[in-house]
Amino acid sequence: MDDERLRGETPGLSLREAIRTARMEAAERSGVIVELRDATLARLSMLNELLDPVFAQVPLDHVDLFDRGLMPGEIPRLFIDMVAHVTLARDRRTYRFLQDTRSGRHVLAESTNPNDIVDAVTRYIARRLIAREQAMVSVGVPPEIEAALPHPAPHHPVSGPPAPTGNRRGGALPFLLGLILGALAIVAFATLYPEITDRLLPR
Repeated sequence: MDDERLRGETPGLSLREAIRTARMEAAERSGVIVELRDATLARLSMLNELLDPVFAQVPLDHVDLFDRGLMPGEIPRLFIDMVAHVTLARDRRTYRFLQDTRSGRHVLAESTNPNDIVDAVTRYIARRLIAREQAMVSVGVPPEIEAALPHPAPHHPVSGPPAPTGNRRGGALPFLLGLILGALAIVAFATLYPEITDRLLPR
């Protein structure tokens, strides 16, 4: 009996206190995450500045190959193009240069020294430029350049009756000659046979 009375009087953990404790723990975790994210963004921003001189040397006609940009998020990334980016490993000190391919994601370089990553990105850019030049040589003039070139206007024949050909000119001469010979034959027939002509012609 006494044990039941003691259990009823002993206060347990209230839900309000549990929520307060959980909120404090979440805030601490969030603070740590934000701090880590900010640290990651700071390191990637520094790397991005180190890459400025490299991208300044890219020829203007090949600038469209690359789309560099720092993307914040749950996992901040520094994109080099649509398939390659730099991020930090779990220790938040190691840079990882990654490339997405059909066979999966590959690590192109990994180092705690940002200059090593700059060299790796520089080699990657050079390979992309050479690959594009080889593709242009093997294919020929790109379609966009060919479309921009001036083309001669197509030849359309002038509408109207076709010009006379040699066969038609050659066929007109015998026709006229036949008319003349026919007229001469009629005149000769009338001269030789006047009585028949008088019969045939009405008076």
